[in-house]
Amino acid sequence: MNYIAAEKAPDHATHRVKIHGEKDFEGMRKAGRLAAQTLDYITPFVKIGVTTGELDRLCHDFILKAGAFPAPLYYRGFPKSICTSINHVICHGIPGDKRLRDGDTMNIDVTVILDGWHG
Repeated sequence: MNYIAAEKAPDHATHRVKIHGEKDFEGMRKAGRLAAQTLDYITPFVKIGVTTGELDRLCHDFILKAGAFPAPLYYRGFPKSICTSINHVICHGIPGDKRLRDGDTMNIDVTVILDGWHG
């Protein structure tokens, strides 16, 4: 289930909190591991001169290859697969043509949907 299907889920419509069991936790763990693996994968590419759009494309391809979907993509119109925040951008920056410069502070937000679970 993705965030679109979740809007129509019975528990969402009734505002009930679903209690998950051990089997569900494994799905959560797998999604969380893939998000962590994506960050590990992208780290060597974060260097002076690379654009945030290039980092987005690399993460996008990595996530799809793993059989998952990048959760930010299309969520409420968000156009990219990761969020990149440089310097004064607090969070949820949109990747683009901006090139990283020496001394930049950068944050990368990665969220994946794997087998219906966000990680």
